[in-house]
Amino acid sequence: MTLPTHLWKICIVFGWLAVSAPATQAESFDMPPEGEDIVGEIRVVIAESSDTLLDIARKHDLGYNEIMAANPDVDPWLPNEGAYIILPTQFVLPKAPRRGLVLNIPQMRLFYFVAAKGTEPAKVITHPIGIGREYLGTPFGRTSITTKRKNPTWYPPESIRKERAMEQRSLPKFVPPGPNNPLGNYAMNLGMPGYLIHGTNRPWGIGRRVSHGCIRLYPEDIE
Repeated sequence: MTLPTHLWKICIVFGWLAVSAPATQAESFDMPPEGEDIVGEIRVVIAESSDTLLDIARKHDLGYNEIMAANPDVDPWLPNEGAYIILPTQFVLPKAPRRGLVLNIPQMRLFYFVAAKGTEPAKVITHPIGIGREYLGTPFGRTSITTKRKNPTWYPPESIRKERAMEQRSLPKFVPPGPNNPLGNYAMNLGMPGYLIHGTNRPWGIGRRVSHGCIRLYPEDIE
């Protein structure tokens, strides 16, 4: 996801978040006509001996929740070589304006609506996201992206440091860029203090409620 040089407008309302943003090079679908809300199609792949369901999910830009729901009888760690794995790569577009970024929080999906330009038709791009835990939910509302950072330093909020201390796991006052930084390689601060859209150093958390309210993307999706 290419970071813009201008602020993005954001709206998080009734389970979705909308952002005005520039185009990316990710796989995309042609925008369906008004009144049609389905893009993509369900596919099937064959598992290899080294695969886990999480490997397959990431390879096909799916979240943990999606791959598990589509394959409830498959062992996520040992799916067996030759097993048929359903890829739920057909998506229902959120009931929201078809412009900018729309994050459907319950669906754990980001939808990026790209307007038609010249001879290029309108497109929609979608990625899975990780969101806040049930007791630390990702908020709804209107805001903007205020800053955009590459190789960010993480300054853990005092609440998280206290939580870790209660678990007898200390956290430093800041974590520099690198493989131990939970923000990954890119972070975008929201106008809502303390909330970000960022990458991750734990890709298994995409498609799960694992954060303290921030929105996580696979490293390759946030770039």
